Amino acid sequence: MSTPHTKRICQIIKLKPECADAYKEVHRNVWPGVLNALRRYHIVDYSINHYPPLNLLIANFKYTGSDFEKDMKAIGEDEETQRWWRLTDSMQESFNDGASGSGKEIPWWTDVEEVFRFEGGSSA
Repeated sequence: MSTPHTKRICQIIKLKPECADAYKEVHRNVWPGVLNALRRYHIVDYSINHYPPLNLLIANFKYTGSDFEKDMKAIGEDEETQRWWRLTDSMQESFNDGASGSGKEIPWWTDVEEVFRFEGGSSA
């Protein structure tokens, strides 16, 4: 059995400008089943930020499990998550050529490279 670890993920996607208000509204009331799936598959500290000048959504989360690929596949098979994606995907446009929605072969959200991290700790 693998040892759990923390993996930080940052992803971006374009929000259709005409959907900004609706997108924010549905996220004020995320369905409990969707939140439960996030917990079940070791996703914690999840946030989505919006940068209106670029119609950009920026998602950040931590994965604390031991098999990222397996858990991402499993969350993609979760029925409530799939219903949520059908609702929210229509409000977004992927940056990935050929992407057709969440949970498909080509990723819907684009992974962003981390270039710097400071985790605090004791001072020198």
